[in-house]
Amino acid sequence: MEILLFSLGSQELFGINVFKVKEVCRAMKITRTPNMPHGVDGIVSLRGHIIPVLNLASFLGFDGTIASEQRTMMVAEYSRHILGFLVHHVEHIIRVDWDKVRATEGMLSNNANLITAITELPDGKLVSILDVEQILATAFGEAVVGSVERVENGHEMCVFFVDDSGVARKKIAELLDKMGVKSIQAHNGLEAWERLKTLADGAESSGVRLHDQIQVVLADAEMPEMDGYVLTQNIKSDRRFDGIPVVMHSSLSSDANRAMGRRVGVDYYVPKFDGGALAETLRPLLV
Repeated sequence: MEILLFSLGSQELFGINVFKVKEVCRAMKITRTPNMPHGVDGIVSLRGHIIPVLNLASFLGFDGTIASEQRTMMVAEYSRHILGFLVHHVEHIIRVDWDKVRATEGMLSNNANLITAITELPDGKLVSILDVEQILATAFGEAVVGSVERVENGHEMCVFFVDDSGVARKKIAELLDKMGVKSIQAHNGLEAWERLKTLADGAESSGVRLHDQIQVVLADAEMPEMDGYVLTQNIKSDRRFDGIPVVMHSSLSSDANRAMGRRVGVDYYVPKFDGGALAETLRPLLV
């Protein structure tokens, strides 16, 4: 994982996946609009796009002095949205192995749902990696799961899904519930792999096919402990998972990410969070 490090002018160091950053530039003139969500300073026109600009220091609850000193804008694109993040300054890019990225669940209280993981630099300094999906949902509202046709005999089907974002897990669970399909969930790739191995061991000892218990594995791409690509490799290299397709559900939907998924054996790729596209991808697999 390549992480762009940045500061908000405090002692803390933050990070965002490089794949989600389109560009970094000096903050430009921001136009304020009525009824802006908390932390959103306004909108800017950038290369033909009108994009909202979110002041991360203000959004995360830093005092007004720090919030007023954000002079750099990171332009991020993910989940089919373009959003400007005002920060104090951008430092540099680091590359870390996913197993060095630790989940924060249960570790933090304040702003815990906005930080998806922690990693440590060689000098011992900790980096908080933002949950940008949660930030988008908190600032602008969660995507609505509309009317979804139920799957015939869906109560006999089960989707195993894994995502480190709480808001993503909530939306996936809501969609599967509307489809009438059972589900099992995990919070990161390593947890998912351990649970999947346990299920495979149980099926093997009982003399039944794992495919009869789980019809689809739905995985996020970027997760702490183990990412979706390694998880997919593990699944595809274990014959006990034969016949169980892996669907990658990610806010990283570039051609490069799709190609990486194909190399490790991902069967289908769906961008977050398009409930209709996800439902129609899963439906023919639940038979």
